[in-house]
Amino acid sequence: QVQLVESGGGLVQAGDSLRLSCAASGRTFSRYAMGWFRQAPGKEREFVAAISWSGSSTSYADSVQGRFTISRDNAKNRVYLQMNDLKPEDTAVYYCAANRGVRSVYASQYDYWGQGTQITVSS
Repeated sequence: QVQLVESGGGLVQAGDSLRLSCAASGRTFSRYAMGWFRQAPGKEREFVAAISWSGSSTSYADSVQGRFTISRDNAKNRVYLQMNDLKPEDTAVYYCAANRGVRSVYASQYDYWGQGTQITVSS
């Protein structure tokens, strides 16, 4: 069992940066691939970024490639999402998720989810 708690969301202006943090409980955090997803009002949840259990491999959605960076610190049971050059279209609730398998772009393959943190980017 893994419990995930996101933090770091808020209201920012276009072009600003934010770093999201996801704190995980449990002693087996390092065995999980981790992902960030987001859901805007009226839209389906979409993949943002994922990282392997070791941190050696990452994946990004085309819409955030080059602007967002996912990382993890297994010693601290945390995964991060550094978001630079934020755009109004990045406005959404951002979710952290854990996957007992390999990193994936598919939400259905993740086993545990956080409650989400809101990011609003004004133009």
